Amino acid sequence: AVVSTQSTGIHAKKELGLLVILLGVFTITFGSIMYYTENESNPVMFNSIMQGCWWSIVTITTVGYGEVVPSTPGGKFVGSIVLTSGMVFLALPMTIIVSKFSSVYEKEKGSTS
Repeated sequence: AVVSTQSTGIHAKKELGLLVILLGVFTITFGSIMYYTENESNPVMFNSIMQGCWWSIVTITTVGYGEVVPSTPGGKFVGSIVLTSGMVFLALPMTIIVSKFSSVYEKEKGSTS
């Protein structure tokens, strides 16, 4: 199983690279939007774009610590968009990666039999 996981990582380099790049773009974009949406009414929680980016990473990856939360209706709307797009963002590449894992596993299974 370890060999299959390593081989899958090698075969899915493009997909994993794209996942990392898109995560960076989404983080910066949504973190900035949230900072400009929330900073005036909630300056303690969203005191910088980097704080907005932290919130964005936690929301996109659906970890949701709850330490930084939007308080305005606009911020809550942006938050719901980020959460929904985060689920889609994580689900779509996983189908490709699982497919690659299955094909690598079947190749290794066939070569050892």
